Amino acid sequence: MLLDPFLEFGFLRRALVGCLALSVAAPPLGVFLVLRRMSLTADVLAHGILPGVAVAFLIAGLSVPALAIGGLVAGLVVAVGAGALSRATGGREDASFAALYLVALALGVALVSWRGGGLELNQILFGSALGVDDAALLLMAGVATLTLGVLAFAWRPLVLECLDPAFGASVGAGGAWWHLSFMALLVLNLIAAFQALGTLMAVGLMMLPAIAARHWSRGVGGMAVAAVVLAVAASVAGLLVSYHLDVPSGPAVVLAAGAGWAVSVLAGPVEGLLPRLLAAQRRHLTG
Repeated sequence: MLLDPFLEFGFLRRALVGCLALSVAAPPLGVFLVLRRMSLTADVLAHGILPGVAVAFLIAGLSVPALAIGGLVAGLVVAVGAGALSRATGGREDASFAALYLVALALGVALVSWRGGGLELNQILFGSALGVDDAALLLMAGVATLTLGVLAFAWRPLVLECLDPAFGASVGAGGAWWHLSFMALLVLNLIAAFQALGTLMAVGLMMLPAIAARHWSRGVGGMAVAAVVLAVAASVAGLLVSYHLDVPSGPAVVLAAGAGWAVSVLAGPVEGLLPRLLAAQRRHLTG
């Protein structure tokens, strides 16, 4: 039940490799979003890439390179545009993100529906991990390699910006440039994920393990490692559930990540419900 599906079917092996590539690169970015209190930003950007993907689909069909380029352009426009609008109007950046997110989602669905059918719309919105081809696999592996390389170089500045941005600004750490680089990595990972999970759920494998990781470690490095482990486990479990129970692969992977989050909330050693309850009972008995 655990090994035979991957040994027997090539499409399952490609799906596993693609999901593992997403699992080692995207969750650490999610950890930084959690630390910055920007957890919903990834969801906004995941929907923000949809108009670019839709325009690319109208021009080139379901071509992975074209969809990736269109999504990258749209995602960067949303990421940079929200900040520019908030600075120009004096409003909150999250409000600009919300407005752009709604417009982008509606525009993308309208464009795909205009020239495509229900199958194409379903593919773009929900993806198919079991339908990952070689081009999509190369995109996932390339984005994962780039992300890990950049994080190895930029880890300390990003941690400093999350935990003490005032100090970083005082020593000239270049917070704005690191922030833009981080947002670009975020968009790239969402584009890599949408082929397997769709634009609606591309953020699931990034954010659910990252949110759950805070219950397993108090340090940033430990949280990143825990997030990757949880994402890898969710990828394997989700694909196996998809194969054995004949359910869509993308939702199965995200639901498996959700199950990991639920277990972490209940039993995680850092602020988990059960450890807190046991600690309270021990204090009561000793008091």
